[in-house]
Amino acid sequence: MKIAIASGKGGTGKTFIATNIFYTLLKNDYRAMLVDCDAEAPNSIAFFETKLVKESEVTQLVPVINTDSCTFCGKCHEYCNYNAIFILPPMKIIKVIEDLCHGCGACSVACKTGAISEKPVSLGKVTVYSTKGLPVLIEARMNIGVMSPVPVIKAAIRQIENQADIIILDAPPGTSCPFIQTVASADYVILVTEPTPFGLSDLKQSVDTLRKINKPCGVFINRTGLGDNNVWKYLSNEKIPLLLEIPFKKEIAGLYSRGKIVAETDSFFAKQLLAVLENINIQHGDCNNQR
Repeated sequence: MKIAIASGKGGTGKTFIATNIFYTLLKNDYRAMLVDCDAEAPNSIAFFETKLVKESEVTQLVPVINTDSCTFCGKCHEYCNYNAIFILPPMKIIKVIEDLCHGCGACSVACKTGAISEKPVSLGKVTVYSTKGLPVLIEARMNIGVMSPVPVIKAAIRQIENQADIIILDAPPGTSCPFIQTVASADYVILVTEPTPFGLSDLKQSVDTLRKINKPCGVFINRTGLGDNNVWKYLSNEKIPLLLEIPFKKEIAGLYSRGKIVAETDSFFAKQLLAVLENINIQHGDCNNQR
């Protein structure tokens, strides 16, 4: 079963929840794996003692145009939906803007003179780490300057195979393509929010997105005791499950800022997380068949 931990905005405690859930599963002898899909700023590994198992580069094929064979007909430019090919036919100038290229290959199909070949360009890397000899943590990390982390996220998720019974996906913040790419492979999504106007606004966007792609979800409210009650009212009106409330405490913030797992010292919090997970597993463990 794949459970994505997501949020409409950054800073709500998404990685805090993902790492504590993962730790709790391991401590209770579940075959669990954590995949850090926040490829722009992965940091889940900071909370665990791990060893490097393997590292693989993620590449994308981008076009290379041979100007000696090119007739400057402009077909490749017309076929490119991403404006990655710049052309000035009268000046006999044509260039590939590699940062905009998505590697779709449409330009190669369009070219009838064989002027386009392809070369691999590095987008990032996927690293597998182990704890106690078992591969349990996968990190997606895109290169600086790369426009989209989606190919790197895809490559990280492909590494999962059948190595665990429960997969925790630490999703990127927001509701754009990286978020969708991560939650699309999940059986259930835990949305982490906070009781603030920004938290509620981004929660609504996340819920709307998940409903459009038919993904079941529940909500963790982090830092309760701050803000107002509008998040609770929204969940009640929309009949969205409230899975857990986590109070705003200086002790929790202090442990997290030092790279510590709160569930390691707070047994009650660990029991709460485990109860939520077991309830999700009972209710949605067969959700692939239900869909």
